[in-house]
Amino acid sequence: MPASACSATRPPRPYRTGPGRAEVAGLVGPARRRTARRRDWHVAVVVENVAAGVDTRLRKQIDDLTTAGFRVSVVTRRSPDNSRYRGRAEIRLLEYPEPPEPRGAAGFAVEYLVSFGWAAVHLARLRARGRIDVLQLCQPPDVYFPLAWLLRLAGARVVVDQRDLMPELLASRYDGRPPAVLDAALRWLERRTQRVAHHTVTVNEHLRRRLVEAGADPSQVSVVRNGPVHARAERAVPDDALRRGHRHLVCWAGKMGPQDRVDLVLRVADHVVHAMGRTDCGFAILGDGECLDDLRRQATELGLDRWVHFTDWLPEQEVFAHLVTADLGLDTSLQEEVSPVKAMEYMGCGLPVVSFDLPETRAITEGAGALVPAGDEVALARALVALLDDPGRREMLGRAGRERVRDWLSWERQSPEYVRAVGPADGSVSPARPHGTPVGR
Repeated sequence: MPASACSATRPPRPYRTGPGRAEVAGLVGPARRRTARRRDWHVAVVVENVAAGVDTRLRKQIDDLTTAGFRVSVVTRRSPDNSRYRGRAEIRLLEYPEPPEPRGAAGFAVEYLVSFGWAAVHLARLRARGRIDVLQLCQPPDVYFPLAWLLRLAGARVVVDQRDLMPELLASRYDGRPPAVLDAALRWLERRTQRVAHHTVTVNEHLRRRLVEAGADPSQVSVVRNGPVHARAERAVPDDALRRGHRHLVCWAGKMGPQDRVDLVLRVADHVVHAMGRTDCGFAILGDGECLDDLRRQATELGLDRWVHFTDWLPEQEVFAHLVTADLGLDTSLQEEVSPVKAMEYMGCGLPVVSFDLPETRAITEGAGALVPAGDEVALARALVALLDDPGRREMLGRAGRERVRDWLSWERQSPEYVRAVGPADGSVSPARPHGTPVGR
């Protein structure tokens, strides 16, 4: 295209998908062209680890995209939880059969291969129907770069949403660094992915540094933290019935994989109840996951059935109801690279955090909870009991955490950077807060 044909309001050439008829004819002005492009902007999303309806980060992103006026197509495993998106004109669900729960590295390889195949089929069909302006890859796994290259060559902008790092995630699941060959392969996949991406969004500074090391352009990596929607957390109402007769309530919330170390939650509960004699404290474990059945058995073996309650999966507002009722929120992850979403949810609900002292945990929770040396479950139990016995300090820490979420970590504060990353490159979208009540300072 000759330079004289370009308009300042158009995206850079690699992302351009062609002008509309009225634009070619010169029949509409720049503002109307931007509005038309915004309405017709098409974002295709691929998510593998969980279904779209379960993925809390993706649910917030879909809300942002549709509020901005974009069309959204989502390649995802089939799940009843996706029903919230069925029948909506602005959202196309491209579902495939849910893979079996993997057992070991070979099981994950089969799952990723099957998911890659379905993504290839769905994206090919989607592209045959019309253009894709942006391809968003929710990662890990870092396996979709061949499809990203094909769509990039067809004019799509590639945005990677990197939530975890595969080498570190695998190490945390299997008690140590993965075999050298596997570690090298995973890092090779990281590099391939960063080379195809126009832009990467990630959840904290640790991941940002690692992705730059993997070849990402530092100017094209944005940190978009995964905090709660503040307006929805603010609507939560306490319910004393959730205490189940206990004077104090401690909550843990999240998906239960080996890397989440929920077994340590039970060991902390065992020390609090049996070693320290605090039979007035109950523990609510909110969520589900592959380790749930083993954790139920562990609780019974430790004699904790009277004090530990497993809720299974809960809708967001029920999770928030537990958190605003509770006295403390507990996190027992040992993953140094992770910014725990649960900690941000605790803080958003005014709940002090008790956790291990890890770099990214400290970055978001310092001054809003109690941190103890990593892996010291006895110290964690003692810090928990000390806070239960100090309501004034609990109130101070809870207030500090709520303010930090409101002013910095909430999705309302983070989402404008995300919308800029996936929106038209000419800046024709002015990100708004689509989730309800504006956040005040």
